[in-house]
Amino acid sequence: MRDDRYIEIPGSGTHELPPLLVHAAAEPLPDLDGVLVEAEEMLGEDGASEALLEQRRMDLALQLAEQYKGLMSHWFWGDSVLEWIRQCEITFECEGALRKLLHPDVWPHASRASFVTLLREKGVPANGVVALEKAVGLRLTFRQPPPIDCCSSQFLFFLNSPVADSAFQAWSHLVPRDAALLPPDRFHFEVLELN
Repeated sequence: MRDDRYIEIPGSGTHELPPLLVHAAAEPLPDLDGVLVEAEEMLGEDGASEALLEQRRMDLALQLAEQYKGLMSHWFWGDSVLEWIRQCEITFECEGALRKLLHPDVWPHASRASFVTLLREKGVPANGVVALEKAVGLRLTFRQPPPIDCCSSQFLFFLNSPVADSAFQAWSHLVPRDAALLPPDRFHFEVLELN
């Protein structure tokens, strides 16, 4: 019995997709001097000793740096996924059985977001800490990896996840009706991490 969520692909063979080449975050941890300024602005004067204030600033700066490092991991994963989707689109155009599956004039058709669902359904390991939708959303939000100077503490702590989720949801719903998904058992690809 066929699952109606999946688009029907002619034949019964498995199709080989290009490998997903995951680029590791090439950005080193940011210089703490700039992060310390942001941390100092977040801390209010509460009559604590200078040593305690300095320790709080350093702790907050380290937390901001870790948040930024997580943002960069997600951005690089998202960049890798979008590049992989572009490569998959080229592969679909070159294979007769797959050629019409991505065209909006043939219904049902798979959307670009179907590739993200395919990755999730295939159980692609994203280092255990990277959410694929958030990764793609961050890459859609930022064309290039943002330097830490462009990220406020509020963005790093509170907003980057909702912004990334909103970007992914808007992108994945560009198709007017629910598009069919790509059946995971019909596709094979490798995931290679590049350092």
